[in-house]
Amino acid sequence: MHLRHFAGIFIVIGSIAPFARAAGTVELELVGSRTQAAAFQEWARALDKAGISGVRIHSGSEEELKPAIETGGTPQRPVYYITGVVLSREEIALPGGRYKRSEIGRLKLWLDDLAENGLPSQRPAKVAFGLTQPQYDELRQALAEPVKFATLGVARREAVDKIARQLSIPLAFADGSRAEVGDDKVEDELRELTCGTALAALLRPAGYCLIPKLSGGTISLVVVKSRPELKEIWPVGAKPEKREQEILPKLMEFLPVNVQNVSAATAAEAIAKRLEVPLVYDRVGLARHGIDPAKAMVSMPRSQTTYSLALRKLLSQAGLRFELRVDEAGTPFLWIGTVKPI
Repeated sequence: MHLRHFAGIFIVIGSIAPFARAAGTVELELVGSRTQAAAFQEWARALDKAGISGVRIHSGSEEELKPAIETGGTPQRPVYYITGVVLSREEIALPGGRYKRSEIGRLKLWLDDLAENGLPSQRPAKVAFGLTQPQYDELRQALAEPVKFATLGVARREAVDKIARQLSIPLAFADGSRAEVGDDKVEDELRELTCGTALAALLRPAGYCLIPKLSGGTISLVVVKSRPELKEIWPVGAKPEKREQEILPKLMEFLPVNVQNVSAATAAEAIAKRLEVPLVYDRVGLARHGIDPAKAMVSMPRSQTTYSLALRKLLSQAGLRFELRVDEAGTPFLWIGTVKPI
């Protein structure tokens, strides 16, 4: 235990047990002037009530009245020795900022965060969803597991449950979300895609989305209601970093075309079959703009053109467009959405 000798008033809240968390340990000292004995008592009671135990509160010299953090222990089991300053009965100063007694909850969150994640200056950069690159890579690897069953015509909730059972990381539903995912029949075949992309595609038409969570160093997934304020949700695949012709060279190949009054769905599915890639519709966009690819008729006169150009021209007649996306394993697929934004 890290101990220092101070003359004057000294208060210990509970036992001298460190404030411990999964990744590290925090030991907190509060220092004040000798005239603040009453403030010490007030803070001792408030901290103890908030569940912040093992705190030493004492008087110190003028030089000691400065917020500070020292690091000890080992890289595997770090200990953070924090010195805070008692400014008054209502406010203390810590390296993480000033806190009023009414803000002890915020103080506890800061201590928890420090213990779990270490000093901000020494933390690895976060890339997405509050995850570091290794954590994000771990998540992507878990979601890259291929779907092991045919989804077309399966009840939506059943399909979600079956994929959840395949995952190596836990998936939880927010209150009521599992029931509200619904039992309508899935209209897309997602068997050739990964679990992450398939889950996102299954949840989206039901008004739900997938959000990764990190707690105590453990990654999990939560199904929640889609809301505009949600800035990060797991997507239905991703736009590839490479050019289309590098991801799917066949898109640039020429073929003879002669399409006469067939549905956009029939044309798109025929081209997807020749390209040997899955096809997934943005069902939310289709519903929003009242477009049914099975009923919208398209044509294209006899010509020689590329798969990419043929698909774009045919889909545009139905108010549709396509994007080439890749799932978590890098498998390309066609994402068919509307020309108009949602």
